[in-house]
Amino acid sequence: MQDLVITFQDDGGHLYEQIYHHIKEEIRKGKLLHKEKLPSTRFLAEYLQVSRSTVELAYEQLVAEGYLENVPYKGFFVARVEELYQIGETVKKQPVPAGDSPAYRVDFSPNAIDMDRFPFGVWRRITRNILSQDKKETFALGEAKGDLQLRQTIARYLHASRGVNAEASRIIVGAGNDYLLMLLNQVLGEGRTVAFENPTYPRAYRIFKLFAKSLVTVPSDENGICVDALSRTDADVVYAMPAHQYPLGVSMPIGRRHALLRWAQQREERYVIEDDYDSEFRYRGKPIPSLQASDAAGKVIYIGSFSKSIAPAIRVSFMVLPPKLMECYERRCSVFSSTVSRIDQAVLNDFIQEGAFERHLNRMRKVYKEKQELLLEEIKPLLRDFILSGENAGLHILLTDKRGRSERALREAAMKEGVRVYGISEAFVEEKEEGDRMPATVMIGFGGLSKEQIRAGAELLRKAWRA
Repeated sequence: MQDLVITFQDDGGHLYEQIYHHIKEEIRKGKLLHKEKLPSTRFLAEYLQVSRSTVELAYEQLVAEGYLENVPYKGFFVARVEELYQIGETVKKQPVPAGDSPAYRVDFSPNAIDMDRFPFGVWRRITRNILSQDKKETFALGEAKGDLQLRQTIARYLHASRGVNAEASRIIVGAGNDYLLMLLNQVLGEGRTVAFENPTYPRAYRIFKLFAKSLVTVPSDENGICVDALSRTDADVVYAMPAHQYPLGVSMPIGRRHALLRWAQQREERYVIEDDYDSEFRYRGKPIPSLQASDAAGKVIYIGSFSKSIAPAIRVSFMVLPPKLMECYERRCSVFSSTVSRIDQAVLNDFIQEGAFERHLNRMRKVYKEKQELLLEEIKPLLRDFILSGENAGLHILLTDKRGRSERALREAAMKEGVRVYGISEAFVEEKEEGDRMPATVMIGFGGLSKEQIRAGAELLRKAWRA
């Protein structure tokens, strides 16, 4: 492990972005090598004289992009990324140490999607048509909230598919949920206490940690976030995933939804941030409308994305603000320019308008359902020793050990067979007391794998866990 000397530039850029770019370039240039351990977030934060959450956010982005690996209980290590080295740079090839572990044969990532069935031809045709129109306005700076035509299309799509009630004027388009959450912090203003479930989506937690007055965590059960526990905190904003909670896969029933809305309505400044995570992919039961669809008091902030339903590289997310918060946005944040290219906005708009998106989504629902059914069939022998959950929706399932093994032991056993699984501990945002820890649970994603890979991976897991 070595120190990281980073010279911050006083150019208005976020500190976490500068840390992220520095480490990425060190890896790409071969100055940080495969399996090299990075300083802990606490140590690096103290060394650079920045907040720990700033370093955590940079590390999380590098993990998400595959530059780093987060090994539970050990720390952050450089991943194998030789193919990402910059072209044209002379990088001395490092010998592979004896006993170096091979690449994973099967990676059950809960975040991967199936890109083999992406309609590249349709997307290419629409892009070509947009660029051939020679419209000068397409290359001019557009509206801060995003082009009106796309926002109108999104409004119609959300109402038809999720029951969301919103006119285009209350929709903001941004390049990913990260940007929208940072923007939302400015809209909400200072002095906010934000509540999260634990475990939750760690990235959102760390973004709010940069801006919010304070953060609190509340427990959840089989029906989602415990509103009684929420009421005992001083939170005035809560981040929730009613359709499909990450990582537990819980869908919030109507009674709990009404309780959450009542909590928000009890005070004027309370709001619920509804992250409609993985809402498009549901395999059992009737489709569940969004929480925002039941909100008559203007208390729900709705956030969604096309990253899972189309492709991560699209980087188009959207946020629906209640009327009062839209007034705050106009007052405080309309100075910010849109972060999404107008060309990309035009292509996405036509992709939805001509029905290509709906056809693609219907096709992927069928594909993912078939993959999940295959995975569930292949892991049946494991269910003697594991409890299955999270199978009603989304692109991953959860297996909870019944034999008292640790999460680390399960992950390492799988790793020896060349299989990567993901521990739920990575989604905990606060340390728990020893007696409060849940049994070892791993996430098994299937979205980005072929059926052959699912079969092979399940066979290796049965061998690793001796089922």
